[in-house]
Amino acid sequence: MKIITVFLLILIASNAITWIITQPSDNSSGSADANKPLYWVAPMDPNYRRDKPGKSPMGMDLVPVYADDEKSSPGTVRISPEVVNNLGVRTVTVSRGILDASIETVGFVQYDDEQRSHLHPRVEGWIDKLFVHTSGEVIEQGQALYTLYSPQLVSAQEELLLALQQSSKRLIEAALNRLRALQIDEREIRQIRTNRQVKQTLTFYAPRSGVVDKLNISEGFFVQPGVTLMSIASLSPIWVEAEVPISQGHQVSEGMQAIVQLDSLPEQQWQAQVDYIYPSINAKTRTTRVRLRLDNPSNVLKPNQFVQISINSQVDKPVLLIAREALIRTAKQNRVVLALGDGRFKSIAVKIGQSNRHFVEITQGLTVGDKVVSSAQFLLDSESSIESDFQRMNYKHEQPKNEHQKNEHQKHHHANQSQKMTMPALTEQQEGSND
Repeated sequence: MKIITVFLLILIASNAITWIITQPSDNSSGSADANKPLYWVAPMDPNYRRDKPGKSPMGMDLVPVYADDEKSSPGTVRISPEVVNNLGVRTVTVSRGILDASIETVGFVQYDDEQRSHLHPRVEGWIDKLFVHTSGEVIEQGQALYTLYSPQLVSAQEELLLALQQSSKRLIEAALNRLRALQIDEREIRQIRTNRQVKQTLTFYAPRSGVVDKLNISEGFFVQPGVTLMSIASLSPIWVEAEVPISQGHQVSEGMQAIVQLDSLPEQQWQAQVDYIYPSINAKTRTTRVRLRLDNPSNVLKPNQFVQISINSQVDKPVLLIAREALIRTAKQNRVVLALGDGRFKSIAVKIGQSNRHFVEITQGLTVGDKVVSSAQFLLDSESSIESDFQRMNYKHEQPKNEHQKNEHQKHHHANQSQKMTMPALTEQQEGSND
């Protein structure tokens, strides 16, 4: 009797276990829920959402969005590891640091116009003797430049001698003022008063030290007012005109420090200062013209010399930086390709600030720790731009925390299907090229 009872108990337990196993589990119901569309969106406008099937404003069938698509968004491209390796996709991490925004450019040495003198005669006459023979000749202040014969100068000397004979202070002062107005040097006037003789030729002297910039006369030349006889310019201080790209022109301001170098003397540097920013753009080079002033005590720098310039416009506070090669520039906006992990990439719009040869400041669109593609990003950007929403500037890494946020992060199933068709085709082409 006991054996029969035990046997019946075992049979009942076995049937109960079988019944439990064969019952549908909660996971199956969850799977069914996962296969149920969350909502429907328009194929051409993911912002147009409905809770049931229908037509879009353009007359197209609405596309269902499922829970499995939660991690996907319009413009997200999935690539297999083999394709990533074959394309040579490399990424760099967005970091925060000090941007060395020094502007590297070129320029030409010029005379300082504020230290230049142009010599013009104030009477008609003939150059009797010339003491300067070539342009570029170094002269000192007070050095004799040329002698001039002029009937007007002879007449002015005779007036002075006549006033001296009459001992009229008023006439003497008037005669002296006339000679000074004709730019006669004081040493010539003293000699006339001392010798009481008229000089047929008078000597004219250098008003400043420097070099002869332009020599337009020779001995025997007839000159008259309005003719430039020669120009005298200084080599210290000197000007350097730099050409700054328009994109960096707003970074330059007067008073900034700069470094000037010669290709022939790379070990030597000259400290300069931004003296003036021209208000117009160079019509030929489309650059902003910037003028630097610097001392040139050894006269190594010469006019029309080509120099390398580095203008220091360093940003003192840390900023968000990415490698320059990771930035994609277009006529309407700047973009980067964001690496989302697990072979997923998305092209997003960013706003940039200052930049140098290696890094670009990001003012909006990325956060510290983001990874952006720095190689093969143009191919990924072209794939992502088909569906990507470039108007959304801030990409968020946080996963949805509630059902409302989940619905906001859902994107239409049509985008995923399009991307799944695009990248396998790319894989086949790549494999074909490898074969």
